[in-house]
Formats: sequence, structure tokens, C-alpha cells
Amino acid sequence: MTQFVDECGLNVRGGDGGAGVVSFRREAHVPKGGPDGGDGGDGGSVWLEADHNVASLLSFRDHPHRRASNGTHGSGGKKHGRSAGDLVLKVPEGSSVHDMYTEERIADLVTHGDRCLVARAGIGGKGNAKFLSNRRRVPTFAEQGEDGEDRWLRLELRLMADVALVGFPNVGKSTLISRISAAKPRIADYPFTTLEPNLGVVRPDGRGEFVVADIPGLIEGASDGKGLGHRFLRHIERASVLVVMLDLAPTAERPPADQLAVLEQELGAYRPELLERPRVVLGSRADVADVDVDFDGDRLSALTGEGLDALVHRMGDAVDLARESHVERTPVVVHRPEPEGVVVVRGVDGAWEIPDRRIARTVNLNDLTNPEALVYIHEKLRSMGVDRALVRAGAKEGETVRIGRLEFDYEEDT
Repeated sequence: MTQFVDECGLNVRGGDGGAGVVSFRREAHVPKGGPDGGDGGDGGSVWLEADHNVASLLSFRDHPHRRASNGTHGSGGKKHGRSAGDLVLKVPEGSSVHDMYTEERIADLVTHGDRCLVARAGIGGKGNAKFLSNRRRVPTFAEQGEDGEDRWLRLELRLMADVALVGFPNVGKSTLISRISAAKPRIADYPFTTLEPNLGVVRPDGRGEFVVADIPGLIEGASDGKGLGHRFLRHIERASVLVVMLDLAPTAERPPADQLAVLEQELGAYRPELLERPRVVLGSRADVADVDVDFDGDRLSALTGEGLDALVHRMGDAVDLARESHVERTPVVVHRPEPEGVVVVRGVDGAWEIPDRRIARTVNLNDLTNPEALVYIHEKLRSMGVDRALVRAGAKEGETVRIGRLEFDYEEDT
């Protein structure tokens, strides 16, 4: 039996860019033949994409490390390296993506085709042919390829269902979903039979189909995580309609009214808006209920079929109303804004740091041991406004400045 996995860690890394090359063509009367080093190719980025054909996060739990391909290096004759294709990882509809360490929500991939970029590719380095200028006739340096972005994510799945069946353990949810759909959950007469949600598609005669989720049984304290409560409750979040099943059997630990009060308390404590969802409340296991049980609502026996057709049409009516009021949504993707201008901050050790990835790239791609490359880096940083930004930040003579891999003592520009 395929295991259902609704939460996992995932390490993604963009592909590294290929290195540019230092090369000179052999040609008479041209100093060193002239630069003709080609650029390196870009690496591939990593994307997550919601796919309705994927049911669980199992593949990521078993194989948590995913890396896009690298770009290839450039070569002489101005031949550029090949760029790598992006890596697209398919996840179930309803997947939320979080940074594992900061808990920042990166994206919410709800419907088929929603996608987000989770690891940027490294760009390819420029070959020495790109550094030819009137002042630099024989460039002897080229850029290295940039490393791809590497990060750990936490994926969390919230099932996409129109109707969620909610109730205490062993109240008959699994039996119900097996009677109204083709789902085949494990059913037995002991608490917590269902340790993972089950989805079933209901196709009533004469009306549109809808999806029902059998949520594992909730207990008092579920909103605080008791009995894996948070793992179970989150699968209710996306349901348009709630069907609250109350156990009418004499063996139930609580009377129906107390069951309803506890379930409403747990739903409200987890997400108050869940109490505002359209709701169908019914008494379950009516075939074994006492005649004088204190419950005035509709009754159901999933075992004998009593009340089954009426319930299906009540669920269908509620789903139809929810769909009519549904507003088209766009995928939620949290974008990290690029800072405007050059940002200078103090590091934990007191050094001045410039965290801008675009500026750090100028340093990291070049050979810091090559004097000509160092001159180019300084010219480039000056043109990007780094010198002015350090002055505005109040940098003083002799203080440490760190940009990417480059660390140096600040000198006032005279």
C-alpha cells in the first residue's frame, strides 16, 4: 500500500554556472592573437509546480536532495558553454512551501500548474573576450561560474477537498467515504483506525461531482497538537463544506451535544474562520443508537445506508453554493523584493557588509589573485555606487568591508 506523506524537508540547489575562459586567437600582427575566450553557460534553476497527478510528498521524503544541472564552460574561438535546463519538481495541489530555518512562507501552490522558483541558477562567467576595451587590449582574466542557490525547504500538504468529514475517532467517517465514493480506506473497530486522510470522489446522479476528505479522528486538545492534531486539522483548512459527524452509539464516550461542543472548540482554536464555513451536522451510527438518545438532527448509518442519499444531496447543495460564491484566485507566491540602491549593513563582527547578490556576484565571479581582475572589480564596484554608499553609511578609515568573498580595509577616496 502506498504511504501518504503530508510533510517533509527538501534540499534544493540551482545548477552552477560554467566558467568563462581566457583564450587568444593566433593571428599575425595582433598582440597575443586577440582575446577570444567564450562565456560559460548558465546553470538550471529549480521550480516547484502543483500537479493533480501527484497525491503525496512521499518521493521527496525518500529522496530529499534535488539539484539542477550545471552549465558547461566556455572555450576558445568565442564558443560559449551550454546552459542547463531548469529542474521542475511536481508537488501535490495544496502544497505550502516554507524556508526550513526562518519559517518564511515562500509559496502556496493550490491549483494545477501553480509554480514558484525555489533555487536560482548560477549564471555563467564571461570569457576574456567580453573584457576587451580601448584601455584593456589584452585582458588576461575571465569570470568563474556563479554557484547555484542552495536552500532547505519544508513542504506541507493541505488536502484539496470540497467536503471534510470531521468527528471523533471511530465515528464512521471511513465507512461513510467508502459507501459514497470509490475510496477504500482501512476500517476496523478501534480508535484511530485512520492515521492518514483519505480522498474520495462522489458522483451523485444528476449533479456535478465533488471531492470528500475523511479526516483522521479529532480529540480534545487537537488544536494544541494532541493526538497529531495539527497534522489532521490542517487538512480541513481548504474544504468549502464541513460535515460534522456525532456518534449516537451507546458506547460513545460523550453525548452528541458534548461532542459537538468539543469539535467546535478545537476547530475555532485552530482557525476561527472554520466555524464560519457551511456545515452539515448529523448523527452517525444510527443503526445502534438508543431510541431515547438526545439528538434531534438528521441521522445516518453508513453501515445500513440509512440517510445516505439525503446526506449526499445535502453535501452537493452546500458545495454548489460554495462554488457559486468562489472567487478566482491567483497562486500565492511570496517574492523577496530586491533592495533599491546599494544597501550597507553592519555584520555581527562589526564589519561593513553589502548583502546585494548582484554586487557580490561582481566579486565572486572574478579571480581575486589576478591584479588586472582586481582593477576591473574596483572600477565595476565604483560604477555601481558602492563607494558612495560606504561614505553615506559612515565608513571610517581602516574599518573592514566585506563584499562576497572580498574583504578589505576601507580607505577614504582622496
